[in-house]
Amino acid sequence: MEHQPFPVLRGTVQAIALACCAMGVSASYAGVLNLPQAYALALERDATLRAARAGTTAANEQLPQALGQWLPNVSLSASRSYNALLRDPSSSLTATAPEQYFSYNQTLSMRQPIWRKPLSDNLTQAQFRVEDAQAGLDREVQNLSVRLVGAYLENLLSQDQLALVQVQQKLIISQLDAAQKSFTAGSGIRTDIDEAQARLDLNRAQQLEARLQVAMTLRQLEAIINEPVDRLAPMNAAHMLGQSFEERSLNGWIELTEAQSPEVKSMQARLEVARLEIAKAQGAHLPTLDAVAQVMRSGSENILALSSNYTNRVIGLQLNLPLYSGGLVNSSVRQAVANYEQAQALLEATRRDLGVRVNREYRGIVEGQMRIQAQEQALVSAEQLVISSQRSFKAGNRTVIDVLNAEQQRQVVLRDLMQARYMFYLSKIKLLSLAGQDVTPFLSQLSIPTD
Repeated sequence: MEHQPFPVLRGTVQAIALACCAMGVSASYAGVLNLPQAYALALERDATLRAARAGTTAANEQLPQALGQWLPNVSLSASRSYNALLRDPSSSLTATAPEQYFSYNQTLSMRQPIWRKPLSDNLTQAQFRVEDAQAGLDREVQNLSVRLVGAYLENLLSQDQLALVQVQQKLIISQLDAAQKSFTAGSGIRTDIDEAQARLDLNRAQQLEARLQVAMTLRQLEAIINEPVDRLAPMNAAHMLGQSFEERSLNGWIELTEAQSPEVKSMQARLEVARLEIAKAQGAHLPTLDAVAQVMRSGSENILALSSNYTNRVIGLQLNLPLYSGGLVNSSVRQAVANYEQAQALLEATRRDLGVRVNREYRGIVEGQMRIQAQEQALVSAEQLVISSQRSFKAGNRTVIDVLNAEQQRQVVLRDLMQARYMFYLSKIKLLSLAGQDVTPFLSQLSIPTD
């Protein structure tokens, strides 16, 4: 298996960091924040992504650690000891031997592995673990784009909802005034006034709820970028209406996702780690061969020659052949095989789950386009209904309640149209993220510059 980095998402992070500097994103952001600027701040400051980066940095150290096991192991030891000699009269020691003396030992050792099958497998395992960690980081970048865009669109939708109820309040007030004038002139009825007043009271409650929703969704976005924000820039409505979906089929998106998705790459790397774990367990049966070298200096370590000094140099090969370990190796092999089968099943489950999610977001895009078109047509009809109701009211054929109902219907259709547009582009972001694609060009196209 060829080890390739993940250039799409990794390059995305670097490009966004450069773009962040180019746009002059300051440490304290104030004013109108657009979507690319919010994404740049999120890539830099999101706590979940920062934790993933730290975890990836830690995981990358597994490779030099595994490589270090193949390099020479050099150690130095030294000792100096005080000796008190108690002589036995029957011993053959000379009468001149001292009873107290110092001895010392200095040893420089080096061990170089020559052939150890588990170490080779461990080095390859480390490479796959690094790939797994990088894929996990790329997956967090994907999740961040979805979380950020979702929070951004939620705030815009809540702003739209607040604007709609505020417009509706003005209309209700005007209709209430008209109902009161008609009642005073003797051409209206009291029910119209009460109905308009009831809707006005309800509208005030809806405004409070809408303002709370605006504040909560903005706080959710601020938690991601770790920066207070005054308000968000609206989406580029002209581009939103004019952009069409790519000519890639559902199967094409599924194939692209299986080839590029960091989730699949992560599970593939874990599968390779599990496969190599079997080889490592089986390799415990095999012999190992090391080259050893040692230089040792000692003095007064022999009580028969207390004033002697020695220098001993040793170089050679050391062969270790495992014979019996109580069944530990066989059990380790069975365990590794079971873990490999688990990794295979998890990889297949990931692919199937991705297929379901890609299908859902693809349908959300395709059907979202049709839903937007239907809502746009419904808005035209609702606006025409408002015009007809107002004309009929002036002619005395409709009541103020009819006008309010028509306007209420128009506001509901307009709200549903905005929500359909936002959900359409959120599905597009999710689909791009699932397929491991760069979302920054798409975000830039949807954003209105704040300069």
